[in-house]
Amino acid sequence: MMTRRLLITFTGLAVAFSALGQLKSMRDVAMDSALTSHKLIYFGKGEEPPRDSVSNLIRQFYENQFHHFSDPLAPYFLFLSKDSKLAMGMGGCVRMRAYYDWGGSIPSPGFAPYLIPMTKDPTRNRYFGTTPSGTALFFRVIGTNRKIGNYQIYIEANFNGYQARDFRLKKAYATINDWTIGYANSTFSDPQALPPIIDASGPNAKMSATSVLVRWMHSLPKGFTIAASVETPDESIEVITDKTAKSSQYIPDVAVFAQWAFNTSDHIRLSAICRSLTYRDLLTQKNRITPGWGVQLSSLWSPIPQLTLYGTVNGGAGYASMGGDWLMGNYDLVEDRKHPGRLYAPYVVGGYAGVQYNITPSIFISGTFGGTRYCPRFKLQPDAYKEGLYIAANVYWYLTPRISCGAEIDLGRRRSGNGDTRWARRLNAFAQFSF
Repeated sequence: MMTRRLLITFTGLAVAFSALGQLKSMRDVAMDSALTSHKLIYFGKGEEPPRDSVSNLIRQFYENQFHHFSDPLAPYFLFLSKDSKLAMGMGGCVRMRAYYDWGGSIPSPGFAPYLIPMTKDPTRNRYFGTTPSGTALFFRVIGTNRKIGNYQIYIEANFNGYQARDFRLKKAYATINDWTIGYANSTFSDPQALPPIIDASGPNAKMSATSVLVRWMHSLPKGFTIAASVETPDESIEVITDKTAKSSQYIPDVAVFAQWAFNTSDHIRLSAICRSLTYRDLLTQKNRITPGWGVQLSSLWSPIPQLTLYGTVNGGAGYASMGGDWLMGNYDLVEDRKHPGRLYAPYVVGGYAGVQYNITPSIFISGTFGGTRYCPRFKLQPDAYKEGLYIAANVYWYLTPRISCGAEIDLGRRRSGNGDTRWARRLNAFAQFSF
């Protein structure tokens, strides 16, 4: 009986999704307006290509399974070949944020509950700061070749280094048909399912890892997509004096996902990652390997044109260094108190839900609620991080398709091992210019 009810429910949802998939969300309407805001420069011999061919070529600049809401738009100036087989562009964005903390400040431009001070500091009761983090430059080439098929090259760098003013490489990869090689978002991540956040850090459970990888991603009929990759590991482990030490990494991470897209940009994605975490047991003078794993379910859905829903939940052991609050500590491997010289992968879990409502295609409000929890085998130290809560509400306004501004209020709570909690508050404002 239960199986039958679940089957009927799933069938009903599938029919509903298919019907709703005929509606265009206001997110897509806003994207359509951005597609028309380009200055086109043609090169090569012959007449200018048909408008439909040009639109399809430009749209490829926006079609990316790992494109986040805050990523730069396609360049304003685009170079197009007259045979519609090659497009080149260099663009970026200038993003400025200002933030104000009160009732105790977080010592970071990013609002991370992990960093909330658990004791009051009268010298940092209030704080006003600014940051250009997120300001970026990128270069992209998209083309079609008779021998190798479709290809693209992408390079992006931004100001997210020391004091958010150092220019650092963010992405650099090449894609040929189904294959991607280079420095790109992990296959375990789903940036499209991240809600719009002004704060530089975003939800404290987001998976945001970037690594050098080789990925195969293939589109199947009826909106299905599958992907698998091998990725360079970057583990974060606890080092215990005279007991454990870090050792060289030599086994790549393996990540996969399966996705169903039921609208222009709406989807449900199930991701997983398998890791082999290495360390040195100094007491026995042996190198050891501990398995790590993580799973994530994420979704982006517009049930009506004005409304967009975002959701992600993830959990596992030994995947903490892939993103979120856990990046602030060493939670991939921690001390096994029953076995001196040994480490183990503790469980962590997190998630968030977001909602966006478009008043018009250029003005919307959104809210996000999320949290993380650290679940080790042993009792935590009194001041150790146990869980974090993240709440954000904002309003965005696109003055033009390439000029936007907004304001946001963030609330965060950190709970320690002894049960103590502390809240933090932040007001954010930003302006962004894409070119």
